[in-house]
Amino acid sequence: MGFYKYVAEAFVKEWKEKSPMYRERLVAWRKEPPIVRVDKPLNLSRARILGYKAKKGFTVVRVRIAKGNRKISRPVRGRKPSRAGRFFSAQLSDQAIAEQRANRKYRNLEVLNSYWVGDDGTSKYYEVILIDPARKEVEALAKNRRGRAFRGLTSAGRRARGLRFKGKRRPKQ
Repeated sequence: MGFYKYVAEAFVKEWKEKSPMYRERLVAWRKEPPIVRVDKPLNLSRARILGYKAKKGFTVVRVRIAKGNRKISRPVRGRKPSRAGRFFSAQLSDQAIAEQRANRKYRNLEVLNSYWVGDDGTSKYYEVILIDPARKEVEALAKNRRGRAFRGLTSAGRRARGLRFKGKRRPKQ
């Protein structure tokens, strides 16, 4: 087995066993702001699969997303039957929301991809890989990629649009 296979197995084992190191990490993340730039990816094997390279122009950001349905304010004028509820499920996945929030904070960067790194009782944590279109090292990657997260062109957004499978692999409705 190669090095990245061991890294991936260690990451999964840590999560499944809820090791003390994993729990300490979550406690530390809870105290941090919702969007934090990190030096290097936590799950290096997953980041590399999704296109991350340890060179200038690549940035990794950890995003915290609240679990559960989204609370919506009450209708202002009269009762509207379609909006009479209090909590509604989001139209996008938590991962797609995390990508969009990271892109809003770092407007000069573009979202390449993202992956799950952990969750606790109230939050989910994702690491989002961002690239800098102004850098010549990643110029080919960033070409014609403005606003990918908002147009559903990342892997999380494609899932929401039903583009995950094509042809024979496509699940029947």
